[in-house]
Amino acid sequence: MIYLDTHVVVWLYAGQTHHISGKATELINRHEIFISPIVRLELQYLLEIQRITVKANDIILNLSDLIGLRICDKHFNTIVSGAFHLSWTRDPFDRIIVANAALNDNILVTKDQHILENYEKAFW
Repeated sequence: MIYLDTHVVVWLYAGQTHHISGKATELINRHEIFISPIVRLELQYLLEIQRITVKANDIILNLSDLIGLRICDKHFNTIVSGAFHLSWTRDPFDRIIVANAALNDNILVTKDQHILENYEKAFW
């Protein structure tokens, strides 16, 4: 089981796989793929600020059909409690995405250098 950061979801949906590293592609191809529910909210936020043009639910439904992407159903309060300890970032989306992956010591696929430097199970 692996988790995807928001930018990876956007690139997969857009077919921009050239942005994704070979290692990340290998991980995506070999594991069950999940996202934190907060990724869905961040996608909506990106739509609202016009950084993307497709609705969050449309992206997730498409990737669910295409690659089996699933939204994690772990208890949100437990995830938020884990995020309390991630004081290395002020970004609430990143805190929850990492806390969600870290809850069961799962891999997080991300290009975010700050996450890569601070979460040992983050890979690019």
